[in-house]
Amino acid sequence: MDRARGRLRVYLGAAPGVGKTFAMLDEGHRRLARGTDVVVGLVEAHGRPRTAELADGMEIVPRRTVVYRGTAFTELDVDAVIAREPRVALIDELAHTNVPGSRNAKRWQDVEEILDAGIDVISTVNIQHLESLNDVVQQITEVPQRETVPDEVVRRADAVQLVDMPPDGLRRRMAHGNIYAPEKVDAALSNYFRVGNLTALRELALLWVAGKVDDQLDQYRAEHGIEGTWEARERVVVALTGGPEGDTLIRRAARIAARTKGADLLAVHVTLSDGLGGADPARLARQRALVENLGGTYHQVVGENVPRALLDFAGGVNATQLVLGASRRGRFAHLFSRGVGLTATALSGAIDVHMIPHAEAGKGARRIRPRAALTRTRRRAGWAMALLGIPVLTAALVPFRADLTLPSGILLFLLMVIGVALIGGMWPAVTAAVAGFLLLNYYFTPPFDRFTVSDPHNLLALSVYVLVAVMVSAVVDLAARRTREAARAGADAEVLSTLAGHVLRGESALPSLLARLRETFALTSVTLLERIDGPAPDDQSDPEAWRIVATSGGPPCGCPGAADADVV
Repeated sequence: MDRARGRLRVYLGAAPGVGKTFAMLDEGHRRLARGTDVVVGLVEAHGRPRTAELADGMEIVPRRTVVYRGTAFTELDVDAVIAREPRVALIDELAHTNVPGSRNAKRWQDVEEILDAGIDVISTVNIQHLESLNDVVQQITEVPQRETVPDEVVRRADAVQLVDMPPDGLRRRMAHGNIYAPEKVDAALSNYFRVGNLTALRELALLWVAGKVDDQLDQYRAEHGIEGTWEARERVVVALTGGPEGDTLIRRAARIAARTKGADLLAVHVTLSDGLGGADPARLARQRALVENLGGTYHQVVGENVPRALLDFAGGVNATQLVLGASRRGRFAHLFSRGVGLTATALSGAIDVHMIPHAEAGKGARRIRPRAALTRTRRRAGWAMALLGIPVLTAALVPFRADLTLPSGILLFLLMVIGVALIGGMWPAVTAAVAGFLLLNYYFTPPFDRFTVSDPHNLLALSVYVLVAVMVSAVVDLAARRTREAARAGADAEVLSTLAGHVLRGESALPSLLARLRETFALTSVTLLERIDGPAPDDQSDPEAWRIVATSGGPPCGCPGAADADVV
């Protein structure tokens, strides 16, 4: 019967010498004492006598010899460990690169084979060997790290334990000769093992492990259906509408997050699911850049109810604080709805809600004027039909008004209004409906040639006519708008598909791709810019700092600051 996949335990250290291998061997002795079958697959003592002594008394699987360029090297013997079938194997230095000619390029790949064989593995790795932090560590220590392990390999471990030691203590251990040979101590203390380096590496290790713990906490809460906020770590969520107050809210939320060391800043914009409302994309792009410059992350969610969508997002990321701007709506609007801020506050539960005043508060909500659902030609034709068709229909029917009943006249006018709606959209149709109401009243409702209705039934019929005409116009306009949005979404998908195809085929067609983007999004011009080395990275308005790589359409933008929207 096949054994289940083994479990991986990793001892993570901020720097060499903190005691990872010692902790691994110590754990091996504890398990041996409990009767567990433990073997040493590979341990690198690096000449440290106390580490070598701790390996005594444990079964050691012989290493495999590999000859490379006339020199013999020893590596982990994966087949021997699997054939031995222990319960636990101790394998040091997860990020180690195997000698060329080995079955696997990296030791972590050897470990994966052993885990697949159902054997538990205990291993070690330093923070500088994690792939995502490789460049950061090089920037801090000025020492390149050629041996790396993918972060996901360590994140998948069943247990990651941090082996920590204060920088001063590690330097004392180094000075006593417990890490490197005596002739290397002075150079190490004055270079890689400087207090500043060790402090920075220690913080990186602590933050990485904290992220691993966050993942485990999220998984636990999801598995147990826990929706309430656990204030294990401060997370500040700021809600953005795309309005001018966004910069104020972002900076205020960043200050709130900065009061707690290690707090996260997250910005979220809620897009209504009907797609009819919208924010200024250029302003949202600038606000997103501001959030990222302040060390936060930007998110966009879709929802039918803005307060509920905000709280669902905040709860999903285990946020502790929600920052909202004071309402821009006027006092009259509050008589009909409490607004996003008050509703979110009432439903927030354990999440603290901050209502931030700003210069736009109380000035009235500003919406981006949506793009017309119909083309300009169709709108013009609709207005022409409304302004000319209704009078012409009236003139044609007046000679027969003695024989024409009011319901028949209403149906004919309603037919004209529906035709106007189908051609020109909502507002020409509404205009035609109102004009038809007045003309029906004047010419076809007793008493004739007067704006008076003597029979209440006739008044009801005329009112229903106007109501039906307006409703039909609104439905036609909505259908046209949805059709346009569906076509736009299809065009977006087609552009992404085209781009993916160019990339997969290794083609270079920047001009055609930019032309396609310009046509799809109805832009005046599209320009691809490249920064020229030298200027400050936050210089967005100096054309001398940018070089035009490719352009399509009208006059190109010389810098991001001159564009309506930019994508970085």
